Amino acid sequence: MFEALQTGQKITRDAFDKVADSLRAELLELQKRLKDAPFPVLILFAGVDGAGKSETANLLNEWLDPHGIFTRAYDKPSEEERLRPRLWRYWRDLPANGQIGVLLSGWYSHPVLERVYGKGKRKDFEYRLDRIKAMETMLAEDGALILKFWMHLGKKAQKRQLKALEADPLQSWRVGPHAWRNYRHYDDFVEASEIVVERTEGWMVIDGEDPRHRSLTILNVLKERLARHLERKPDPKGTRAPAAPMPTVLDRLDLSQKLDAGSDSRLWQEARAELALASREANQRGIPLVLAFEGWDAAGKGGAIRRVTASMDVRHYDVVPIAAPSEEERAHHYLWRFWRRLPRDGRVAIFDRSWYGRVLVERVEGFASSAEWGRAYGEIRDFEEQLHHHGALLAKFWIHISAEEQYRRFKEREETPYKQWKLTEEDWRNRAKWDEYCLAVHDMVEKTSTDRAPWTLIEGNDKNFARLKIIRSVTGLLRQRLARP
Repeated sequence: MFEALQTGQKITRDAFDKVADSLRAELLELQKRLKDAPFPVLILFAGVDGAGKSETANLLNEWLDPHGIFTRAYDKPSEEERLRPRLWRYWRDLPANGQIGVLLSGWYSHPVLERVYGKGKRKDFEYRLDRIKAMETMLAEDGALILKFWMHLGKKAQKRQLKALEADPLQSWRVGPHAWRNYRHYDDFVEASEIVVERTEGWMVIDGEDPRHRSLTILNVLKERLARHLERKPDPKGTRAPAAPMPTVLDRLDLSQKLDAGSDSRLWQEARAELALASREANQRGIPLVLAFEGWDAAGKGGAIRRVTASMDVRHYDVVPIAAPSEEERAHHYLWRFWRRLPRDGRVAIFDRSWYGRVLVERVEGFASSAEWGRAYGEIRDFEEQLHHHGALLAKFWIHISAEEQYRRFKEREETPYKQWKLTEEDWRNRAKWDEYCLAVHDMVEKTSTDRAPWTLIEGNDKNFARLKIIRSVTGLLRQRLARP
């Protein structure tokens, strides 16, 4: 595949200088338009050592407005990064809408290195590439412009380039033992690279031997693709969901269940003690736990969370309350803010509302288009699969109450001074769309409850019954995981 690209094309300095000024002016004008656009630009440089990745990134930073572009280069994962799913550090660094992000040695680097040096099986390599492809697909479908350049050199050309860099006092630091070690595995890198390019799509393979030809090719691609992307029309918002059919998964719940008041104290004491022991052992073994709480307004999410955390060491958990996204969060993919708050190994993250807002409130209220919330089910399944693959435990709870019980709790809040802050006009508006939310919950459970990340539906009319069931569910999940070697 790569040999056919070694054309030996060269561009003279005069020919490059002749078009450079006008090309730079066009790129700056496009960057100015990008500033107010509802999408980011992501430029990935990958390929062999010495093919010009760093030089091209430097040229982009030199030519463009520095206020709208940033570069991230990745080395071996830090301890903090190793304690989270592999793609966490890349999600954390994604550019916001209106920005250009340049990634060097990005999410393809480590899978290729592990493949070349025999640290993983072929199926593991392909699994990681599939996860990367899924990530790129969801970013692109959300509007991002992703440009991927694979910078290639023939084996002889790479040797010449490495020697030239080594002889340059200003560049010699770039050619360490690792570069020559990689060079000795040149054929293995080519084999792995061909798998990457074929399996993940969207690559532009660039002959990196002549720096001016390489730069001009990449700059023109950026100009053409960005100009085209700026002309695209975004998906229309405001698509309303239809009314709920009967029955839904929620209709199967027996909301009359209550906790026997006579055994209340004993059951609570036992359940809390078991959760305390299990959570401490999980912390000691470095098992991350993610809890996601969803439910109707006034269903008791906050109270349930407080009962769960009362049995945990406060040093080991974080409660993450999720409200309407901030301006910064709206400028990124909707999963960005959740990736950033994932727990490190051994810790617990408890989400009071979660990434399911895309298929619940954003769907019903028309904040997301039908295309956006329709594809979110697959995006969420992939996100949760990555948590599982990393070794995290995920528990998802929907706390269900009847419409009559919700109304009773609303009125109680309205009449109780210290609870009035909990009740808003938005709560009453959401209540008026009860049937639409029932359908959204039904679809959410049906499409995102998997063997690895099942939903637990909680009968919530009796708060004590709901809280005890949640504590026992979390404990059971932990015990099941701790029983494995």
